[in-house]
Amino acid sequence: MKIIRVFPRKTSATPDDENVRINTPPGLFDEADAVHISVAFTWDIPKAERLAHQWERVAPVTIGGPAMSAPGGDFVPGRYVKRGYVITSRGCPNKCWFCSVWRREGSAVRELPITEGRNVLDDNLLACSDEHINRVFDMLKGQKRFGQIEFTGGLEAARLKQWHVDKLRELKPKQMFFAYDTPDDLEPLKAAGMMLLKAGFTTTSHALRAYVLCGYQGDTMDKARVRMHETTSAGFMPMAMLYRDQQGKRDPEWMRWARTWARPAMMANRRGDE
Repeated sequence: MKIIRVFPRKTSATPDDENVRINTPPGLFDEADAVHISVAFTWDIPKAERLAHQWERVAPVTIGGPAMSAPGGDFVPGRYVKRGYVITSRGCPNKCWFCSVWRREGSAVRELPITEGRNVLDDNLLACSDEHINRVFDMLKGQKRFGQIEFTGGLEAARLKQWHVDKLRELKPKQMFFAYDTPDDLEPLKAAGMMLLKAGFTTTSHALRAYVLCGYQGDTMDKARVRMHETTSAGFMPMAMLYRDQQGKRDPEWMRWARTWARPAMMANRRGDE
């Protein structure tokens, strides 16, 4: 069965095989048994609906993806994200006010069959059972096809245990992201930083990263700057994550500010600033 997958926009994780189309109507020779339109962001839904109308003359069209608020099923490597990316669980128990994951996937974590990859995108891997986490680490240790290991989906500092740290040290990831989203995240982030640095990770390698939520209602750049420096002091290289509303809108001034906190090389030059 031939499935053409259509994406409203291209990201670093978008698949790039011959059956992928990016924000384009069907070509003269496009044929398929089905067309799947995958929407990651709610602000791309109108564009996805236009694409669906254009592609319905080729084959039956289904619109899906995180933006459509429908829970995902088992992960199929290479179908909706590029090969090398992997999802081994869905859902998150934390119910953060700004996050759509628990609303879409549920607050009970669902452990999926583990497939090979090197960049883990799970919503909250450390909320899984110890058995599942161990099997994910074993998979990562054994994978040879995709290069350096990354945890860009995020690891929750409050759930980090010493045995996780020991396993992570063995894996030698290129980078792993934690998060500083709310004031309650700071102390667990500090504790996680101490454990990881004691285990042999370094601040100069930029392997220890942390998403820092910024730009939401009531936030200021001065407050956000303090959180960035607190993240650095905890041992992590911060990355500003600007809050978006359902329309995907962001304040241009915040966007300019966030760019200075988006790349490790730029942020390294800011150590000790202000």
